[in-house]
Amino acid sequence: MIGKTRIALIGAALGATAMLAAPAKAQDFDFAGKQIKIVIGFGVGGTYGKYAQMFADHLKPYIPGNPTIIVESRPGAGGMLAANYAAQAMPANGLNYLVPPDSSVVVQLMAPKKAKYDMRKFTSIGTANQTNVIVVARADSGVTKWEDLKTKEIPMGSTGLGSTAYIIPSLVNGLLGTKMKIVSGYKGSNKTGLAVEQGEVRGAAFNWLFWKSGFGRWFEGDKPFANAILQVGLSPDPELPNVPMLKDLVADADKPIVEFIGALGLIGRGLAAPPGTPESAIKIMRAAWAKMIVDPKFIADAKKRNLRVIPATGEEVQAAVNNAIDSAKPELVARASELVYGKK
Repeated sequence: MIGKTRIALIGAALGATAMLAAPAKAQDFDFAGKQIKIVIGFGVGGTYGKYAQMFADHLKPYIPGNPTIIVESRPGAGGMLAANYAAQAMPANGLNYLVPPDSSVVVQLMAPKKAKYDMRKFTSIGTANQTNVIVVARADSGVTKWEDLKTKEIPMGSTGLGSTAYIIPSLVNGLLGTKMKIVSGYKGSNKTGLAVEQGEVRGAAFNWLFWKSGFGRWFEGDKPFANAILQVGLSPDPELPNVPMLKDLVADADKPIVEFIGALGLIGRGLAAPPGTPESAIKIMRAAWAKMIVDPKFIADAKKRNLRVIPATGEEVQAAVNNAIDSAKPELVARASELVYGKK
């Protein structure tokens, strides 16, 4: 009898120990002494690089174990190469994260043979900013309003097929009959902007924050160096109330296409974990993100870099991404793909 009682007590003790140990194992991820890597698909001089460096600087204090955080640049194809790498080869060990290209969902749907990833399988940690894409042209190109682009063929710089600098001018050409000529191959938005400044190309299409933070001087004074011609998004940027919205200029039948493309602004500048990342690591990273995004030091740093903080949680971004992909009508995607990439 005593033996049975002893066995029962030992069994109960082991069971209790297992119950106490299991939650710790499921919830805790050890970042101590580790190195986290943040990968961007563009050069370090643009807004992807600037935000990534801010994440590296300000997330660290909120991650238990105080890991080191570095930023790695893998430019190419408008961010598509980095997204493909993250989906196919990036170690999903809780220590590697991607700053997703804002065009990643649109490219996934419109160019599935080139986009070797599914953004639904990534897990968003959160985003720090949302912004519209702005078509910009040098003033000396003779383009002061979007209608001028119907009669003037000007070269527009682009980082590759997956970038807004390729997608938006192509879309505008198809919808409004403009004649922008896309020149691809620049290694990042910042180098594309410099190419505009140096006269290699006459304009480009990137988010407003990029233009403002890196080339804000262009738009100042009575005789600006460049003009904001057109914006693409779901609503006007508060700083550009007089710049026409593409969705207001197209035929009713094409408005769903513009809204579909315009939704890319929500992805903004944030972090996403590659498929297979442990839930325990994601939980810690999301908690750290929530604290960082409201930290006065982070917000002050963003302001100092001439950046904005318009945040969304990982759950909000992930829901929007999943909904955009799951609800996209095949005929809508096919039409958008034809406008941007031509007939297959």
